Amino acid sequence: MGGVSNATLPPLSPLPSADRPDVAARLRESLLAASFTADGLLELLGAPAYAALARSETVPALRATRGDTPLEALVRLFLLQQPVPHARVAEFLPVRACVDAGWLVPTGDDEVAAAVDVRPYGGPDGEDWFIVSDLGCAVGGAGGIGSKDEGVVLGVGGASTTLAGITVRRPVTAALDLGAGSGIQALHAAQHATRVTATDLNPRALHCTALTLALSGAPAADLREGSLFEPLPDDGTYDLIVSNPPFVISPGARLTYRDGGMGGDDLCRSLVQGAGERLNDGGFAQFLANWQHVEGEDWQDRLRSWVPRGCDAWIVQREVQDVTQYAELWLRDAGDHRGDPAEYQAHYDAWLDEFEARKVKAVGFGWITLRKTAAVEPVITVEEWSYAVEQPLGDAVAAHFERLDYLRAHDDAALLAGRFRLVTEVVQEQVGLPGAEDPEHVVLRQHRGMRRATKVDTVGAGFAGVCDGSLSAGRILDAIAQLVGEDPVSLRDRTPAQIRLLVEQGFLEPAE
Repeated sequence: MGGVSNATLPPLSPLPSADRPDVAARLRESLLAASFTADGLLELLGAPAYAALARSETVPALRATRGDTPLEALVRLFLLQQPVPHARVAEFLPVRACVDAGWLVPTGDDEVAAAVDVRPYGGPDGEDWFIVSDLGCAVGGAGGIGSKDEGVVLGVGGASTTLAGITVRRPVTAALDLGAGSGIQALHAAQHATRVTATDLNPRALHCTALTLALSGAPAADLREGSLFEPLPDDGTYDLIVSNPPFVISPGARLTYRDGGMGGDDLCRSLVQGAGERLNDGGFAQFLANWQHVEGEDWQDRLRSWVPRGCDAWIVQREVQDVTQYAELWLRDAGDHRGDPAEYQAHYDAWLDEFEARKVKAVGFGWITLRKTAAVEPVITVEEWSYAVEQPLGDAVAAHFERLDYLRAHDDAALLAGRFRLVTEVVQEQVGLPGAEDPEHVVLRQHRGMRRATKVDTVGAGFAGVCDGSLSAGRILDAIAQLVGEDPVSLRDRTPAQIRLLVEQGFLEPAE
């Protein structure tokens, strides 16, 4: 697909200075004083207009900010990108300092305009943060991104919040954010990492990351320009690696924030394969990724081949799109559907030509989590789970790998000697025809975390139902065998596999 010539594009606005932390601190103080926060916006705009703003639909917010309060003026200035009278803004912002540092730009008629989008963002523990991105580019929205310049920096979208939610949060010494963008992952990591390193091929993205950290009151990160692991020191290793990379599988690199510039899904593969040698023992690497479904190839086998040696892996496919849906999604993301119809058709053809040449029939999207392990036989789990989950999921991700360790250390005999508890929030459902004496089958369902549901037989349902940590698994099975008139030895032989599955998927937890 042919790119858009930079000569035909309006230049991106100059960014505020990243070397004026004093101004960023004063601006932050003023924004908080005016309740320019996630909670303040929700209260001012109301839920429908607030949600519309997240979709880059501005009309409801414009209607809700026709008053004259400082908060309404700030919404018009930084979120709706409307000029505001200089004298009005001077009542609640350090205007001269903000103009000198480049946060505000004087316009005609004694007004000022924002140089960047500054968007309130609520941290996981109630922190008031601010995400800095290019004007009109907080998220893609119905009209596509606000600029087609290849260096444009977007704000927080659904992928960003998904990755932030699934990331394991625990105190670590060194964290790495690959492809930092506007800095949201680095900002989260700064709350629990002693040192944060952030890389990006786009120097403008690193600049926005610095601004996001400064305006949010977070420590500065070690910012390094370059692709993937290239700008890192040879001996650099980390306890946590996160990346929302430019994973879009496209026939050409038009937009740095989304198009990786490698063929097919090679960028995501390279990212995953390269993470193993960069992880410290016990460290996690967590990515969002796209992968190809190639004709004649098992997509799960494709992903298993990506996992580096010495790493456990949990790969979850959340969505699959056929090649036409996928091409349309990203053409709309770039706003191509609003341009010349002939050019749109040419771009669409180029995407389909690329997929046809690679024998790609669909594209999967999901999460990839690696954990560095010293185990002789790492465990690789690849699954499809398209149903709703409960975010944040970081604790559930960590618990998944803890359960792997437990199962790896316990053979069947040790499993039967162990004691288990049914996890809180798991309920049992009996499925069958109305009035039937016995259910057709029994389902265990989680109401937290992954919100899984699994079908179990009568023995499995009975076993899970009495698991309160007081009796060993073997003793429970002996009692069930007596109730159903089955040979207890036979029951002990065939049940450990079912117990393992219930433990692995988080329905049962060891009581020790």
